[in-house]
Amino acid sequence: MAPVLVVENLETQFASSAGLVRAVDGVSFTVDRGEILGLVGESGSGKSITGFSILGLIEPPGRVAGGRILFQGEDLVGLPTERLRRLRGKKIAMIFQDPMMTLNPVLSIETQMVEAVLAHDAVSREEARVRSRDALGLVGIPSPEERLKAYPHQFSGGMRQRVAIAIALLHKPDLIIADEPTTALDVTIQGQILFEVRRLASEFGMALIWISHDLGVVASLADRIAVMYAGRIVETGDTDAVLDRPAHPYTRGLMEALPANAARGERLHPIPGLSPSPLARPAGCAFRTRCFAASEICQQEPVLQGDSHSFRCHHPLLPGVAA
Repeated sequence: MAPVLVVENLETQFASSAGLVRAVDGVSFTVDRGEILGLVGESGSGKSITGFSILGLIEPPGRVAGGRILFQGEDLVGLPTERLRRLRGKKIAMIFQDPMMTLNPVLSIETQMVEAVLAHDAVSREEARVRSRDALGLVGIPSPEERLKAYPHQFSGGMRQRVAIAIALLHKPDLIIADEPTTALDVTIQGQILFEVRRLASEFGMALIWISHDLGVVASLADRIAVMYAGRIVETGDTDAVLDRPAHPYTRGLMEALPANAARGERLHPIPGLSPSPLARPAGCAFRTRCFAASEICQQEPVLQGDSHSFRCHHPLLPGVAA
């Protein structure tokens, strides 16, 4: 079966007075039906811009400058606005970090959900209302019939995010892109939402891209992981393979910075330095200025190597592997 989404050599750029910003630089990956891909990396790595690029939400002075985004075989790059509008919400949905980017504070939940249904499907308002109520129940909101009448400010942060997820599920889309949707939630609520998301992805066979800077969250959710740094994917593979045997020093650095991976009382080991500015990216491997394994050869651009577990590094950490 063909993947739901195929991204090939995606390049997204922003023109600025200081120069050209290559926010996404040659990114490629696939997502299958029912699969959850975790897209992880530090702030500024390009992961959110990748998600916005897929949805056609890059506005001037930004643009998708190259590559292909094949959704069920159809290239989304350069697609007419009206065609993109028909796909967004119905076939492809997005869950934002802040649910208030989805919810209008002055409209009831019922009004917002019913209008979302009617925007894509020619059904009666009553049928749209029933579908909205059922969607709230799917994401674990108690008394969904009553909660339809409520307004966003009457929900907690966790419940607002559940409503945003319910809206994304209204049309049972083939692809959902979730941009750090649990970052602002407490650990208990976060765990509940992660459980619901995995269950729903499996139940409906949806492809899901979960964008996050939190490797711990992605580890508990994703089937595969793609690690981004400075606009490029530096390592990708099955979640267990990447976390148990990280090949790229950046991936290992992310793992060593997790409190869960440190013994009680042991100091954490943060990655030294800062991510490079996209306007002044170092030649060769962009991570070499922060990498403990860097050598002279790292001034040359590393190529992506490996199959099911691939990495972009001259000094991979896997035993017996050398670039």
